Order: sequence, then structure tokens, then C-alpha cells
Amino acid sequence: METKRFSIQDIDAAAAAIRGGQLVAFPTETVYGLGADATNVDAVKKVYAAKGRPSDNPLIVHVAHPEMVAQYAEVSPEAATLMKAFWPGPLTIILPIKPHALAPEVTGGLQTAAFRLPDNSATRRLIETAGVPLVGPSANTSGKPSPTTADHVLHDLNDKIAGVLDDGPTTVGVESTVIDMTVNPPAILRPGAIDAAMLEPIIGPVQTEAHHVAASEVPKAPGMKYKHYAPNAQVIVVAPTDFVAALRDYQSRTEHVGILATDEILAQLPPELATFSLGHDVRTAAQALFAGLRYFDNHPNVQFVLAQVFPTVGLGSAYMNRLLKAAGGARFDSGRV
Repeated sequence: METKRFSIQDIDAAAAAIRGGQLVAFPTETVYGLGADATNVDAVKKVYAAKGRPSDNPLIVHVAHPEMVAQYAEVSPEAATLMKAFWPGPLTIILPIKPHALAPEVTGGLQTAAFRLPDNSATRRLIETAGVPLVGPSANTSGKPSPTTADHVLHDLNDKIAGVLDDGPTTVGVESTVIDMTVNPPAILRPGAIDAAMLEPIIGPVQTEAHHVAASEVPKAPGMKYKHYAPNAQVIVVAPTDFVAALRDYQSRTEHVGILATDEILAQLPPELATFSLGHDVRTAAQALFAGLRYFDNHPNVQFVLAQVFPTVGLGSAYMNRLLKAAGGARFDSGRV
């Protein structure tokens, strides 16, 4: 199957492909999603097959407007308040579904589902034109860094899907916050650009302690159970003050070391290194993180990628959540060398 690159002018054709049971990747403000008709079981199964995704990993349902959610789920007053405050935007809300409203292939067999209204006008038009909500896991090979450009999608899924709607690079760069509104107090299951400090003035206390998903347990949200975001090289998480020592340590093992850091850090290091800039602050770092991890996959000699730490505050919590998953928790310990 030849994968088409749809432009904004091709939304009608992209929507027709969706209605025909095909897969079309779409842009959001966070990452590109792999779209399929959420009401078409066969189409949803194609998503798992294209990604190589475990079937008990539930899918987020993307809608064109808040009213679409009520067709499939019970929307509490608190959830409606969140939708009014943060939609369209990078907030995914887990709600109890109505009986038989969504197939088990969408929900992982749970009686809950996650819903999101993306802050991308082209994708909202796509959903509206298709006339159905779209499942939308990240449009990448399962376990690899999420795609933040249409080129990333084509790198992983070319010839596996019908097309990708290209609306340029994403702006946030890390996936949406996921909040579970089926528990009391509500719980953040995946950190994102919208944090507890932004949610609590609207709905009251929010649980932020990470829940460990057992091997036999079906996760309520993506990113909770399986390996994510890993490039081919081993990622090592490094504090900003430790880069010189970390570089010396890892260059004693191999000459093939890459650096993923802000411009301020890169200016302190030898210019001949393989590097990727995270810009100047946590906002630009979150935008660039997945692109940086993918960059080093195009440098197959690089064995270690030293990646910069940010404080786990606000967007930094989402950035560090993804970075630590990519690293498998591996950190540079300056006291060890």
C-alpha cells in the first residue's frame, strides 16, 4: 500500500479513507496520532497490527467537539467543567462508557475509555468530515519515540497505512496529560503539559502518585505498562552540571557518544560530538525530545546518548517521564566516577 501525504486541502480524501476502514495518521498539538474509525472494529484492529501494539493497551478516542463524547460515555459535571476549561488542548479524560458503546478493541476490554479534543484545526475538520471519532495512538512503531512530524510517521509506517495528514511539526511535543475521572479523587495517569496545579483550582484535589501496573493488569491509559520511546542507543539521563564528567566516563568506553541537551550545555562541550539541541528551556526541550531521540537512530554508530535532566515541575514532569522511560531509568551517577 502506498502511503499518501495528505495536505490540508486533501481532508475530504483523508476522511473518505477513514470512512473506508483505512488508517490515516493525523497531527495534534502533542504528537501525530494513528487514526482509524473508533466505531469500526476491523479498522481498530489494523491499528494494533500496523504499530505492533499489545492488544490490552487501550486507545484514546479523539473527537471533533465535546458533544461527541456524550454518545459513548457518561460525562459527569466535573468532567464537563474540565472540557470547558482545557478543550481543545492536551488533556485526555477517562470516563465510564455507556453499555456496548465502544468495542473492547478500543478500551482494552475495560468499561472506561479515554477521550480527547485535540488543539489542531485540521484534525478537528478531519474528524468532523469523517463523521466518526478517531482512535489515535502515536503514529509510530510501538515502543519507539513518538512522531512529531509527518516524516517521522512515514519513517515508521510507510506502506503500512493509507496516508498521513501533514500539518507540520507539533508544538507541545509530548503526549497529553491523562486524568482518570472514574476514581475519587481524580488521578493523573500520565503527565503532560497540563499539570495538577492547573487542574486542582477547577476540580479540587488530584492524585499524582504513579500507579504501578501489574503484568496481568490492563492499563487504563497508554504509556503505563509497556516499554516506550526507546531509540536504538542506550539513553543516559544526566544532570546539567555533570555533562563534562559523564562525557569523560562514557568516552572511556566508546568514542561513539551522542549529546541531547540545551544550547547552553552544548556550548561547553567539544564541537565534534554528535549532538542534538533541546533549545533553551523545558518548553523547547519537550518539543524537541522525540525528534532528538529519533535523530540518533540515524547515527547507528552512537552507542550512548547523554540526555539532559530538567526539574520535575510543570512541563518538566512530562519531559522527565518520557526521558526516563526512554532511558529505562538509567542515570549518570557523578559519585561513581
